[in-house]
Amino acid sequence: MAADEHTLRALIGAAETAVAQGRFADARQPLLQALNAAPDNPNVLAAAGNLALRSGDAAAARAFLDQAIALEPGNPRFRVNLASILRVLKEPDAELQALDQALSLDPYYYVANLQKGALFELQGKAKAAAGAYHAALSSIAPGTAIPAPLQSVIERARGLVRANFQALEEHLQERMKEVRAQHAGAQAQRVDDCLAIFAGRQRVYHQQPTMTHFPRLPAIPFFERADFPWIQDLEAATDDIRGELETLLASSLEDFNPYVAYGPDVPLNQWKELNNSRRWSALFLYQDGKRIEPNIARCPLTMAALARAPLVQIPNRAPTAFFSRLEPKTRIPPHTGSSNTRLTVHIPLIIQPNCGFRVGAETRIWELGKALIFDDTIEHEAWNDSDQPRVVMIFDIWNPLLTPAERDLMTVATAAIAEFFESP
Repeated sequence: MAADEHTLRALIGAAETAVAQGRFADARQPLLQALNAAPDNPNVLAAAGNLALRSGDAAAARAFLDQAIALEPGNPRFRVNLASILRVLKEPDAELQALDQALSLDPYYYVANLQKGALFELQGKAKAAAGAYHAALSSIAPGTAIPAPLQSVIERARGLVRANFQALEEHLQERMKEVRAQHAGAQAQRVDDCLAIFAGRQRVYHQQPTMTHFPRLPAIPFFERADFPWIQDLEAATDDIRGELETLLASSLEDFNPYVAYGPDVPLNQWKELNNSRRWSALFLYQDGKRIEPNIARCPLTMAALARAPLVQIPNRAPTAFFSRLEPKTRIPPHTGSSNTRLTVHIPLIIQPNCGFRVGAETRIWELGKALIFDDTIEHEAWNDSDQPRVVMIFDIWNPLLTPAERDLMTVATAAIAEFFESP
């Protein structure tokens, strides 16, 4: 009597478990039962082939797999199983063909590329092996559970891919040495970033605004200060701004409120530790376009300096300008801002050793009075590993790559979006 699908799966599972544990004799009975009940079932035939291979009969294993593939030609797993048999039979050309057939059925079937890499290794083709291993690693989705027998294979693959890219970088350094000397002193950071990304040492960071994404603006982590003529005058006012800040810190520290302040009904994700915490606090001069008059009155020199900057002006949305205080041993987790139509400016005012700031793949250390101008829709994070607070002034300016017409249109659009969602 033919067995139902559930019974067949149970018999195959029992046989495969026994084979995996090396109990070949215990695997034969459920497999014989399955073969008698369903001699033309491709999964039963594949399991029989696996037992035959593990028992030392590669020829019989091949016969079983040939039958399974004939019955179900679109199953890439059967092709990889056949490739394993062909490895034992020492037929490398046929093995490679079977693996390529598996990948033509499923280009993301990483097990096939792992075996392909191992085959190339056996043949002494290190670069081809690294290419296959890299394809395998790139096909493994985050969170994928790797079977225990493959974990050591994955680690070996990672090591060989790293070694191959290291060899590539050494090759590039040698080949590019002369042309680098010709352009000594020229800005080559983008070239270096390009090659670091290709070599797998650096991630590609994209703009990921939480609100509006303005298309066709380049994802530039840090903008050059020299491109903003007004910044020198503002930086020259650092001592004045810092003096007013120190007065605020001495007399009005309670006016620095938690920067992250979500209600209990909001999913916090990365903000859980800092929500409603003074470990990261702010004193606002402008907040969502509104002047905070009590604070402004105490900071006339700071306000005069800010007047030099092209602050974003959007009703009920911008400008925003504030002093940002980060407590010792505190890290602001990776996050992104709301819109790439604007840039964010940091003016460092109270800076300690062991403080840092990362935008995308580039990390910078704050220097007193030296502005950092960056696109905050690219993932960024900050940390204070010192024993003293760190304070910077933060404000937003228009992205200079927008035209005047685009600024005007986005001013109205951004205000209209806010009006729409705020009205009942």
